[in-house]
Amino acid sequence: MTAARVAPRKRKSKLKAVAQNWQMYLMAAPAAMLLFLFSYLPMAGLVVAFKRYSFDTGIFGSPWADPWYKNFEILFKNNPAAFTAMRNTLFLNAMFILAGTVFALALALSFNELRSPLYKRITQSLSFLPFFISTVVVGVFVSGMLAYETGSLNGMLQSLGLRRVNFYMKAEYWPLIMLIVNIWKGAGYNSIVYLAAISGIDTAFYEAAEIDGASRMQQIWRITLPLLRPTVIILTIMAVGRIMNSDFGLFFNVTRDIPTLYPTVDVIDTYIYRALRKLGDIGISSATGFFQSVVSLILVLSSNKLANGVEEGSALF
Repeated sequence: MTAARVAPRKRKSKLKAVAQNWQMYLMAAPAAMLLFLFSYLPMAGLVVAFKRYSFDTGIFGSPWADPWYKNFEILFKNNPAAFTAMRNTLFLNAMFILAGTVFALALALSFNELRSPLYKRITQSLSFLPFFISTVVVGVFVSGMLAYETGSLNGMLQSLGLRRVNFYMKAEYWPLIMLIVNIWKGAGYNSIVYLAAISGIDTAFYEAAEIDGASRMQQIWRITLPLLRPTVIILTIMAVGRIMNSDFGLFFNVTRDIPTLYPTVDVIDTYIYRALRKLGDIGISSATGFFQSVVSLILVLSSNKLANGVEEGSALF
């Protein structure tokens, strides 16, 4: 059978599948439309990264940069602030992924061991709640704890006979502070996914292990964690895809955009915001965002290929 005859048959089978499942496609249509409007259509604006943008002439009327990579040259050439932001973004997000995964797994395993349904629901809700708290409110909480004169932590240090610490002048403390805030805010939400995966594990595995005399910790180590590995890999790949993108609200509100903290917690998103606010140069800001997207794509493809090598079938695609 020739390829010319096979192609129409495949096309007909696809159309037949659409006709048979038209209700499902109809339900997916609004989501697909929103995805197109907010994710694909704005990609036309990427040309701004290669132009000398002018508000008068707009995106497509603005002249091209000369040379075409001018905005990227300004971004990377003799620009230590941009390199600092990129370094901080990669380091902090890698730390968030590693520590966040460990804490989310620990929470999920702890919830799974609770035998009281009421207590289990209460603890899950309490751990889940911080995810919905606005980063503005989180910034106020952190400020109330770390403020030099009125902060509760400094008050506790003084009551113990120790000196007060001006946390907002000490940049070296802030990677750990941001890690604690990030875990507190997101670990409960992430644990729900792992808890759902745990609930899907066949109980026959645990019954057989109990018959063999395995302790509860041995069951977790030998059954639960190995069966959770595909879920961990998939969630890690998705997190790696966002490693160049930080939670702008968290970094801006918690650090209060204080310049003394830039060396350790200034990330690409806050850098772009400042560049746009102070310089008003949309071309450089767009070039930075474009660079973020390219690096994220490379990291996703690399981590996905690595995941296939670690465990067959655990990759996203």
